[in-house]
Amino acid sequence: MASTAPREDIVMEDEEQRPPLTRALLQRSAANNISQVAMVGSKACPIESLDYEIIENDLFDQNWRARAKADQVRYVVLKWTFCFAIGILTGVVGFLINLAVENVAGFKHAAVSTLMESSSYWTAFLVFAGINLALLLFASAITASVSPAAGGSGIPEVKAYLNGVDAPNIFSLKTLAVKVIGNAAAVSSSLHVGKAGPMVHTGACIAAIFGQGGSRKYGLTCRWLRYFKNDRDRRDLVTIGASAGMTAAFRAPVGGVLFALESLSSWWRSALIWRSFFTTAVVAVVLRLFIDLCGTGRCGMFGEGGLIMYDVSTLFDDLMTYHLKDIPTVILIGVIGAVLGGLYNFLMMKVLRLYNIINERGRVHKLLLAAAVSILTSCCLFGLPWFAPCRACPMATAEPNGACGSLNRFRRFHCPPGHYNDLASLFLNINDDAIRNLYTTGTNDVYHPGSMLAFFVASYALGVLSYGVVAPSGLFVPIILTGATYGRLVAMLLGPSSDLDHGLVAILGSASFLGGTLRMTVSVCVIIVELTNNLLLLPLVMLVLLISKTVADFFNSSIYDLILQLKGLPHLDGHAEPYMRQLAVGDVVAGPLRSFNGVEKVGHVVHILRTTRHHAFPVIDEPPFATAPVLYGLVLRAHLLLLLKKREFLPVQERYPKEYSIEGRFEAQDFDKRGSGKQDTIDDVELSAEEMEMYVDLHPFTNASPYTVVETMSLAKALILFREVGLRHLLVVPKACDRSPVVGILTRHDFMPEHILGLHPVLLGSRWKRLRWQKGAVTKYFRSLIVSLANRS
Repeated sequence: MASTAPREDIVMEDEEQRPPLTRALLQRSAANNISQVAMVGSKACPIESLDYEIIENDLFDQNWRARAKADQVRYVVLKWTFCFAIGILTGVVGFLINLAVENVAGFKHAAVSTLMESSSYWTAFLVFAGINLALLLFASAITASVSPAAGGSGIPEVKAYLNGVDAPNIFSLKTLAVKVIGNAAAVSSSLHVGKAGPMVHTGACIAAIFGQGGSRKYGLTCRWLRYFKNDRDRRDLVTIGASAGMTAAFRAPVGGVLFALESLSSWWRSALIWRSFFTTAVVAVVLRLFIDLCGTGRCGMFGEGGLIMYDVSTLFDDLMTYHLKDIPTVILIGVIGAVLGGLYNFLMMKVLRLYNIINERGRVHKLLLAAAVSILTSCCLFGLPWFAPCRACPMATAEPNGACGSLNRFRRFHCPPGHYNDLASLFLNINDDAIRNLYTTGTNDVYHPGSMLAFFVASYALGVLSYGVVAPSGLFVPIILTGATYGRLVAMLLGPSSDLDHGLVAILGSASFLGGTLRMTVSVCVIIVELTNNLLLLPLVMLVLLISKTVADFFNSSIYDLILQLKGLPHLDGHAEPYMRQLAVGDVVAGPLRSFNGVEKVGHVVHILRTTRHHAFPVIDEPPFATAPVLYGLVLRAHLLLLLKKREFLPVQERYPKEYSIEGRFEAQDFDKRGSGKQDTIDDVELSAEEMEMYVDLHPFTNASPYTVVETMSLAKALILFREVGLRHLLVVPKACDRSPVVGILTRHDFMPEHILGLHPVLLGSRWKRLRWQKGAVTKYFRSLIVSLANRS
């Protein structure tokens, strides 16, 4: 049963004026139930928690003693082999996505350019809009029909999984296939999305498939593979796969490792750094190999664009210089990026809530939403360049046929020969090529300020509107592009007051907007440096990131944290909220508590499993097996289901005899954790009436050393233990010895603010919040200031 404090006889007249520790904090509201369903991709799914605790029971002890030195060597070798294979496959998939995007989008843009040169303007628009619509509808249809878990970026789902939250099909083979094909189609459709987030999810999917520990369905049941049938090794592999995915997106191996460390992983250790770095190095080598193979034109249009990496180091020369007088400009860029980033996150949440309402109506509405966004995007990309002025080709790039150098650099659109349309050169390109154009130094006079303003507004708005469609889509590249645009715009507005090259300021703009939206510093800094292949940028990028993140934190959380909250994924932060120190663990434990005797009746076990959804139950020894009720341990639901299926029952209520051999009837692999989202149910168990009257001894299969806390421990302290150890269940034991040996069980659900504040609403008015400008905070501050000044006068 849950522990509650006695109600106070006298109600305080003004709770808010009393010191926090003297308020009636333990006066609960009605029972609070928080949903265990979250949005995974584009579909609501039931979620479960992962368990990184080692189950120490009799079977585990026997299996551990039976392991030889050779088994340990095989385990280590297999881990490094998996890392190598993950790197190879992630690199290949990253190359294939880029190959598809550059060829499909390149063919589309080449066809549109040909039609525009022949003055077939309406035909060009219809071809452009039609191809975009077909590609996006294809990506949305396969996502909605085959694997809704593949929708969106995938980074929030990966981050939640590495925090201990599991959901069905997030790493399945179908999700992997839809993620790869759907993302290539969505990016090729000129939708304002990127491929970095989906690549992170793709790498995590590849790694998770290796971490399934084999498959009985496909005959992969090697004894070596079962070493990975646990949540701890799967967590490490998914972390490695996510870092490999980021590397494949930007060819930034060090940045990929740091991204997983800073933004995704909740548990990290030095051994994981070694394996992650090895895997990302393999990815970088694979990508370099494919790029060299395609350098001779064997891969169609691949290689004519960004080559995954915006390597503009050969164009820097002496244009990358900066001086002390440029620091105010850098600070200004950081502040602007923070404000724009906070607003971007705010608008994104509003749009995603609206899209969720539309998507909940069914598959047809999802496709209609995707179609509407695609048509709007095509109209903007094709229509706005008509308002841009035609500009003469730079002398260095002019060609005899009237074209302006590379197709990806300058596009004529409707302009006469020898001229180009700067806005079309940005809109009618894949995002990688547009970023490369903006990053190029020595091009201060290439773009008109009006074109930059129009492109910034359109890029900002389309980035907010595009992400919520059901297709696989990422945020990284659109944010980089939008930041680069406003960076150039700031450089143009400053004019002669700043000597910084516009390409350099564009790079700083990307860094500041990334810091303002994603709130990452170290990983983004390294990724930007690796992208541009120039270390001269490092001090300025560091400064602008620190400023943008610090200022943006006053407004709201990072975009990925906000999406986690919107999806309902219960992510546990690494710190405890201050109001948690005013509560003890006994104040949030919810009952009634279900427990089993050490030797329990089969019928009672079946009844409890059918009437509850709990995944662990305390095992309590009572007389005649103990002189007084005593906690023996914790038994998992999955293990109980296995015992019922094996039918190892006893006719009377007694423990297994001493000559009873567990090893002969059970194997350690029978108790291994199944793959993500896969689990048995009580409906799979069929027992006769006679078997329901028999007994089962739970002692050999119970974790005899579960983590426990006393009921008077502060909730903040318990949260740190729960998260750092990676627990799924934390037993609460009483302070006094004359009570039941277990007060309750804490799970992830009990640490969520919605649950705590639902039980103790008085904390809503007294909890300490982070320093952010909430709605009406400025008005309230000035009102209180005026009142205090008036009182003094």
